[in-house]
Amino acid sequence: MSMETLFATAARIGERLKARRETVAVAESAAGGLISAALLAVPGASAFYLAGAVVYTPRARHRLLGLRREDVRGFMSATEPFALLMAETIRAQHSATWGIGETGAAGPNGNPYGHAAGHDVVAVSGPVQMARTIATGSSDRQANMLAFAVVALELLGEQLA
Repeated sequence: MSMETLFATAARIGERLKARRETVAVAESAAGGLISAALLAVPGASAFYLAGAVVYTPRARHRLLGLRREDVRGFMSATEPFALLMAETIRAQHSATWGIGETGAAGPNGNPYGHAAGHDVVAVSGPVQMARTIATGSSDRQANMLAFAVVALELLGEQLA
């Protein structure tokens, strides 16, 4: 995977969103802002990109998404239900057509919940909801972040096809 792949994928998604007059908001964690950066690199991004948040800690989850401890009780980070919660929350906050949620462990180590480095979950929420779990098998932090961002955009692209 390369940055060129990421930006090319985002360009395709951006063009589809513009053509459909749809919007997106992003809540990402282990991807560290790469999903948003790729979408914002698309010329005319203001036509479809509404907002993004890097939700890296429980404190950020509360401050940026408004999710309180009781809202996430029973959820575990880096799972499909949690990624869907992130996607739906950011979508609803910004009245976007689509929300993207992403959560995982970029590496070089796993997360406190027992997921290995390279484990990630991406989700989209909108007219349909879909989540996908990723396991790169790598502890390369930068490569994982890039892979997570590409898969998140590909998942949205599949829903737009």
